[in-house]
Amino acid sequence: MTKSRGINRPKAVWTDDQLETLRRLYSNYRTEDIAFLIGHTLDSVYRKANSLGLKKTAEFVAAQSARQLNRPDHPARESRFQKGLVPWNKGVKGVAGVQEACRATHFRPGQQPHNTLPIGSTKFDKSGVLLQKVSNAPGNGSKRWRAVHELVWVRENGPVPPRHIVVFKPGMKTNVLEEITIDRVECISLAENMKRNTRHNLPPELNQIVQLKAVLTRQINKRMKHGQEEHR
Repeated sequence: MTKSRGINRPKAVWTDDQLETLRRLYSNYRTEDIAFLIGHTLDSVYRKANSLGLKKTAEFVAAQSARQLNRPDHPARESRFQKGLVPWNKGVKGVAGVQEACRATHFRPGQQPHNTLPIGSTKFDKSGVLLQKVSNAPGNGSKRWRAVHELVWVRENGPVPPRHIVVFKPGMKTNVLEEITIDRVECISLAENMKRNTRHNLPPELNQIVQLKAVLTRQINKRMKHGQEEHR
């Protein structure tokens, strides 16, 4: 570990009593007052409170905000609504004709966008896997789109078991709809899938390239770190 050589400030030391005081007071008292009481800098108190997950209560924050707004020099006072001021749009329900035009473009309950694809449509995801639309359910896209190879397996075998995944058998992957058949896919555990994708299963020459790349990356990072330390 590289020493700071006196450049960095000494690390603040907290006693058990100081920590107990901080936990007890932080939620409902000003941080400046707590720092003065404990004997630590304001920054040190903020950092320690953050590391302990301490937060101000909503009531304290609201009270502090109200107190700040009541200051005569607070800039927000100039833009506040004054007592008795009538809003310029009081009683205005909308301009005739504009409301009717807006209604024509409103979405109705259950209405789908004009570019919604029908159920059964297919598309490719970012990795080139062929997906098929299975529903118009709102929310996450995974509720509407499923991988075709998974659907093929499910039609033959039922739901995918927990902690399992449907994949193509080695060397049989395809994204052509007609070629995705039950003999090309299988259901394996997540652990087995991880084993299949480890670098140890790569061809020897490719495995060596991966190892060399990792060594090169470590050397580059080491040299960059060394150069940064010399310029401090």
